[in-house]
Amino acid sequence: MAAPTRVHVTHTFTSAPDVVFAALSEHENLGPLFGAKITRVRDGDSSRNGVGSTRALKLGPLPAFHETTVVSEPNTLIEYKITKGSPLRGHWGTQRLTPTADGGTALDYTIGFDAPVPGLALVVAKVLTSTISAKIGNLVP
Repeated sequence: MAAPTRVHVTHTFTSAPDVVFAALSEHENLGPLFGAKITRVRDGDSSRNGVGSTRALKLGPLPAFHETTVVSEPNTLIEYKITKGSPLRGHWGTQRLTPTADGGTALDYTIGFDAPVPGLALVVAKVLTSTISAKIGNLVP
């Protein structure tokens, strides 16, 4: 199988890491970012948005799929993976937050996946890169 297709987006927020982390970890906030209807499936094992928390994403007429948080390090790191549904294979996401000298936050967001249909992964990657790049700045107040 080919190496996973990757999406890589960076963005610098003027808000502090705790504010950015709170916005990114709250599942319901992410709908506009992905153009999806998002429903919380379950809270995390030890906190609402922590490890084990799961969201269902519904994109247009496609069946919903589930993403589950697998790593949650407050104010620094969120990692998730698809745990149910989706035509994508091995889908994962990593959001790394780094404080900036002026009190803001640098986000380094990488998503990786493969697809069973040739060419599908590249199309999905282009759409995700464009959508996330255009909308990520609106996610944090």
